[in-house]
Amino acid sequence: MSDAKLQAVLSSLPQGTRQLDALPSNGPAPDKSFVKLNTNENPFPLPPIIMQSAVAALNRQYLYPDDDNISLREAASSTYGVSTDQVIAGNGSSELLGLIYRAFLAPGDKVAMISPGFSFNRKLAMLHGAEFLEIGCQTHSLPMEQLLSGPAKDAKFILVANPNNPTGTFLSISNIERLVAQSDRLVVLDEAYVDFAPDHGLRLINRYSNLLILRTFSKSYAAAGIRVGFGFGHPEIIGRLRNIQNVFNMNVIGHAVGISVLAHRGAYAENHKHIRHERQRVTAALSQLGFSVTPSHANFLLARVPAGQDGSWWQAALERQKILVAYFPDNGLEHCIRVSIGTKEQLDAFLAAARDIVGSLNIPGTTGRGASGSARSVR
Repeated sequence: MSDAKLQAVLSSLPQGTRQLDALPSNGPAPDKSFVKLNTNENPFPLPPIIMQSAVAALNRQYLYPDDDNISLREAASSTYGVSTDQVIAGNGSSELLGLIYRAFLAPGDKVAMISPGFSFNRKLAMLHGAEFLEIGCQTHSLPMEQLLSGPAKDAKFILVANPNNPTGTFLSISNIERLVAQSDRLVVLDEAYVDFAPDHGLRLINRYSNLLILRTFSKSYAAAGIRVGFGFGHPEIIGRLRNIQNVFNMNVIGHAVGISVLAHRGAYAENHKHIRHERQRVTAALSQLGFSVTPSHANFLLARVPAGQDGSWWQAALERQKILVAYFPDNGLEHCIRVSIGTKEQLDAFLAAARDIVGSLNIPGTTGRGASGSARSVR
């Protein structure tokens, strides 16, 4: 295609899409020798009983999955004590998040998110030509005035993640309920990490028609690669979202795994116990190394790095030791890294690498031995 033809084609793109550059290749994926603690996956495979359902589903690969995900929605309805028409199932909760933007936003509209939050929302707002408002939040309380009568008063919907990503902080459900009760706009409560938290908001959906809750099986149920998510809300809102959803948006393996997870949630008890224990252990170890760790109710930790370097520097230093962690260059998190809770062996490798780096910097007031014992580097 000539340059003139290409420019003619690109000029047909809507403004939001034109603002995004063509995505380049990011190069080869890290090899398996890297310790991957940067994307908040669950570090364990599916329990055997659930893996059996995935393998069995391959025998039905020549058939389309259920229309409208009906079997999976019925299973979620039974498990969570809601009606089937209050449930939408998706290819991960990120698909459902995209549907909400598509359904509610027109160019020039506003959407508000508690910040810092899931950065993908910025791109979704841009694609729909919407103004994206990031509203700062205290650790234990929502900024009610800003959300109800301040900058976000005209937002079409408000996004609240609880527990929040990337901080791991948790707001009381009573605090969430105050917002939903006082607002006449849609409140989208993203509960991707709720299975690691002390409470949840699902009981509120029968009380408030303006609440929509998102869940995913990617974090707590070890199905990140299979893509299973849910939305719960008023049947009128859920039905409209289902009506604009892509046909056959999920596959037969996702259906089978989702139904099996719902039937065997107890199979994850040891998995969740491990994550909570390691979350506490790594918090203590990092604190001894001079990090300041935000108390987390998720399967990751946000840690402010020791003085002298920023989060980008630490991310690169750890990557040189084949440890992958996340870094956020904005929202006041420039001096932080986020570390997923992996296996004990993965976290021991991370802590050993962190000790090596701290030792090379000669940071005062830190110890070379953390809560896990030896300071020997694992490479």
